[in-house]
Amino acid sequence: MRHKKKKENKKKSHLPTRLNLLFFVVFLLFSGLVLRLGVVQIVQGKEYKKQVEMTDVESVNYSVPRGEMYDNDYTKIVYNIPQKAITYTPPKNPQPKELLEVAKKLAQYIQMPKEDIKKVRERDLKDIWLLEHDNGEDLVTKSETEKLDDKDIYKLKLDRVTEEHMKTVDKNVAAIYGKIYNATALTPTIVKNKDVTDVEYAMISENLGDLPGVDVTTDWQRAYTYDDTFRGILGTVKTGLPEEKVDYYKAKGYSLNDRVGYTYLEEYLEDILQGTKSKVRTVTNKQGDVVEQEIVSEGKSGKDVVLTVDMEFQAKVEQILMEEILNAIPYPNNNYFNKAFIVVLNPKTGEILSMAGKQYDEKAKSWSDYASGTFTSAFEPGSVVKGATVLMGYQVGAIQPGTIFRDEPMPVRGRSPIRSAGRAMGPINEIKALERSSNVYMAKIVYGLAGDTYRPNASLNWDYKKLAEKMRYYYAQFGLGTTTGIGFANEAIGVQNEPDNPGLLLNFSFGQFDTYTTLQLAQYVATIANNGYRMKPMLVKEIREQSVEGEGLGPIIEKFNPVVLNRIDLKPEWLERVQRGFYQVVNGSEGTAKAYFNNVPVKVAGKTGTAESYVWDEKLEKGVKTYNINFVGYAPYEDPEIAFAIVAPNVYNDGGARLPYNISARIGERVVEAYYETKEEKQDQLNNETEQEDTQAEAE
Repeated sequence: MRHKKKKENKKKSHLPTRLNLLFFVVFLLFSGLVLRLGVVQIVQGKEYKKQVEMTDVESVNYSVPRGEMYDNDYTKIVYNIPQKAITYTPPKNPQPKELLEVAKKLAQYIQMPKEDIKKVRERDLKDIWLLEHDNGEDLVTKSETEKLDDKDIYKLKLDRVTEEHMKTVDKNVAAIYGKIYNATALTPTIVKNKDVTDVEYAMISENLGDLPGVDVTTDWQRAYTYDDTFRGILGTVKTGLPEEKVDYYKAKGYSLNDRVGYTYLEEYLEDILQGTKSKVRTVTNKQGDVVEQEIVSEGKSGKDVVLTVDMEFQAKVEQILMEEILNAIPYPNNNYFNKAFIVVLNPKTGEILSMAGKQYDEKAKSWSDYASGTFTSAFEPGSVVKGATVLMGYQVGAIQPGTIFRDEPMPVRGRSPIRSAGRAMGPINEIKALERSSNVYMAKIVYGLAGDTYRPNASLNWDYKKLAEKMRYYYAQFGLGTTTGIGFANEAIGVQNEPDNPGLLLNFSFGQFDTYTTLQLAQYVATIANNGYRMKPMLVKEIREQSVEGEGLGPIIEKFNPVVLNRIDLKPEWLERVQRGFYQVVNGSEGTAKAYFNNVPVKVAGKTGTAESYVWDEKLEKGVKTYNINFVGYAPYEDPEIAFAIVAPNVYNDGGARLPYNISARIGERVVEAYYETKEEKQDQLNNETEQEDTQAEAE
């Protein structure tokens, strides 16, 4: 027992020693920590504080590839192709001399494209010469420096840089300098992305350590499956924000050197095609140099767009326009004609299947795409609007179905008599008036609109301005003289002339007063074909995510359904009679278009129109009277699939030989043939694919 007690005492005697040792070790560690903290705070504190103050952190956005475009058969028509690129990312506070040094180093490895060399201005060469020669201090005297302010001194220096001075400046260096001088700080800017050779790419890659801010990457450019077909509406993409929209785009997070849609669909769909930029965390020191970069979020390519246009059909339509324009130009007395327009759409949905305009330059023997002219240029329509006049007559009670008016010269006091083309037609109803294109019948509808009855040589005591507004109200129901809804900001509504006498309203009734665009005329005839429903013209069918696999289309994000802009309050009987009149124009024994559409596989309805117009002749220094030859129509007559409008302005001069055929009706005939030809080709292709799939399935 005693022995056990001794052992316990021995253990207790060791415990304080171990505790003391532990406390001593903790004390040493704590002392070391305090000492280190003191060194950091007292000895090195200023240095660390200085380093913190020397850095800055910013978030920089990087562009991603744009979305692609497809036609209504899901054929890719606008896409991106990769290309080698040289980029430069400027520091936060780039100095001109530093940028010039970078440009000189880069010029040792790359040669800029000729178009960039051509863009080098005299002012650029002068600025570079001054940078290379001590800012041109030797060009001004001390007294001049004392008398003038900095702005005037700089201007004086520029004036004194001679052509001999500028010849010493390397234009390749100047082209590179121009690119990087205008670059946004901390944002990669394309220096060269066209025809970058493998040697240039490799040399830059090997010397990146000696080229601060320079990098090699893969860029992209727009490519087109159908080359120039429909390019006028597909639009353009350029690098650099439009000057008039800089603030707008910068507010949306764009950089000054970003790519952006400049015209038409590329601009209209910018928010969809642009995509989401990647974000990079960029750390710079006080000198503005980048010391660290980290990707915060990956970017996402733009969304894809499916259009309503059938590109196979569109290509055929453009070819038809060019052929018919070239065929007509050589005819005598036809020296002002050089362009034509057409719009083809689905009257039930408003989907635009083709939109084309072509203009020929006789001197250059070259073509320009003028598809935008279908909604930006307006022309006198002529008799194609007579369907709207007849329907207006029904609505206001000026006529009833079957109303007979006598077609004969109408002498009116204060103006020349109203006549129809050719001989007087005698008693006719509204269907025959459309078939034979009676101006007299339409003029007498205006008398009914005014609450008046025609009396030979009587004065027109009407409130003609109020009547003009009333006529425009009824025409606008069809899209004439108002926006169609296509959505482009520069869409024209046409010229609404101010009448200065009531007699002009008679001309108004047969399309010889206000002007309309080809798209307005297409919407108008589509409304008649669609039993009074005016549909919004559609160019975009779907918006889709890009495919995960990188090929084909991804899932649908948004599908655009047809939009009814308005339903005209018309009795079915009224529409049927106007539709019948349009049928007779093409198929009647006295129809003004009876010589056309005989070889198409369906029955076509339509309306011809000839309008007086004027074109300015610079050599003669006066306006020359010409004629617009127009046509509107739809097919098949019983159940329309397409509606179309064709405008051929300034076809021949007044007082001479006329083109011996109706150019717009001929274009229309060929376009209808092309539509059904394309439709048949696609059906045959579908049948072949189905047969191949069935054969393969049987083999398996």
